[in-house]
Amino acid sequence: MVSLQPPVCEFGKPAVDFSLPGVDGKTWTLEEARGPNGLLVMFICNHCPYVKSIRDRLVRDTTDLMKLGVNSIAIMSNDPKEYAEDSFDNMKKVAREYGFPFPYVMDKTQETAKAYGAVCTPDFFGYNNKLELQYRGRLDASRKEAAPQDARRDLYEAMKQVAETGQGPEQQIASMGCSIKWKS
Repeated sequence: MVSLQPPVCEFGKPAVDFSLPGVDGKTWTLEEARGPNGLLVMFICNHCPYVKSIRDRLVRDTTDLMKLGVNSIAIMSNDPKEYAEDSFDNMKKVAREYGFPFPYVMDKTQETAKAYGAVCTPDFFGYNNKLELQYRGRLDASRKEAAPQDARRDLYEAMKQVAETGQGPEQQIASMGCSIKWKS
């Protein structure tokens, strides 16, 4: 398992459109996923210990962001043939078990992950209401284990600022996680 950090935020880079099947039976596009004040695009999976350690916080923070008009979508781009835990059926189970308040979609071709430049799970891309990139940082100080309950909510605070001003913070700490499992 390779641990990677994504590059720094490319402020203003436009979000890439997609059309991906969700565990809810719906096909999701960028336009359908966005909120009035922004969109958080998350690349996650089921098997990664970095993602497992923050699932409850993802639910908390994305729920709180919805109240600010920022919607979220989670994209699973790993090759499920190599990682059975990341299968579509298992995605449905995890979404149900954790009560994901956001669409959880599969990127079978991995084209969406490549278009976004996603490198790891979790990898967060926070967009303003014009769908311009404003945040490419971590959720909080969690790694393979969850950070303390009182840890600073980096992603939530950054996206709250984006919702209120359209601009993300200049100082951002990169996320860290397992590499995306690319098809050979």
